[in-house]
Amino acid sequence: MKGKLLVAALLLLWSTTAATAHSVKNHGKLSVTGTQLTDEKGNAVVLRGMSYGWHNFWPRFYNSASVKWLRNDWNVSVVRAAMGIEPKNGYLEKPDWSKEKIKAVVEGAIQNDVYVIIDWHSHNINLKEAKTFFTEMAQTYGDKPNVIYEIFNEPDQESWDEVKAYSEQIIAVIRAIDPDNVILVGSPHWDQDIHLVADAPLTGFDNLMYTVHFYAATHKQALRDRCNYALGKGIPIFISESAGMEASGDGPINMEEWTKWLDWAEKNKISWITWSVSDKDETCSVLLPTARDTGRWKEKDMKEAGIKSRALIRKYTSGK
Repeated sequence: MKGKLLVAALLLLWSTTAATAHSVKNHGKLSVTGTQLTDEKGNAVVLRGMSYGWHNFWPRFYNSASVKWLRNDWNVSVVRAAMGIEPKNGYLEKPDWSKEKIKAVVEGAIQNDVYVIIDWHSHNINLKEAKTFFTEMAQTYGDKPNVIYEIFNEPDQESWDEVKAYSEQIIAVIRAIDPDNVILVGSPHWDQDIHLVADAPLTGFDNLMYTVHFYAATHKQALRDRCNYALGKGIPIFISESAGMEASGDGPINMEEWTKWLDWAEKNKISWITWSVSDKDETCSVLLPTARDTGRWKEKDMKEAGIKSRALIRKYTSGK
């Protein structure tokens, strides 16, 4: 019995130490130096974590307790609150309720000492609504070092010129209130066209990063080559959504390619987030319907993607 208690105590200590080492308390306010995300001391930072699924489809997981579980058990250093915009019950239809859901995760992240991405989870330009939303988010959370803004999840058919013009206006709205928290900018074709960004990046703003999304069974070396091209031209990359299966969110997990992606990200000190905390009947949703709203998930409550995502985050966070 004493041996079991000792093992349990050591595991708890390891988990707490790993989480604390990557906490907001330890790193403070983030900034961007060259292609690198850095902490307030100028040290390179790699954030690793989980994205919640669309808030309008899986609102039950949007609470502080689930954030706490992800921090303590999965050892995440960042969570992503994905606010759906156009679909039923999204922000355009239910703005107040939508903000309540997002704020629950943001405030859970602040309480639990992890970073949080406020994600405008849209595939289309909704300029007026985005300005209103990010004005409120900056006014409410702009003084919190935890907060990162993602102003356009995945542009699909918009050109880089259109995304760039939209981004300039949203960044200006945020910067009028919050001068320095990191802002993530999307690129065309579901965050695949990072090479277009590299040839004509935004200018006149600090602490910007550009998002790339990969699904390892679909996106392979060709997309990593685009990323390498962008890095070579000084473009800072943040992988705000990724997973091991096909881009549809379904199909088998390609563990070989997933590992290649994460090893590449770690080598280049690029932060990465896995999709998603949800219980949809698809490969990329990490939970089963038996999973509690508030965490305390057992392996029997997780799908293959959940078991593997948890293991990968813990592995890379611990450096083992």
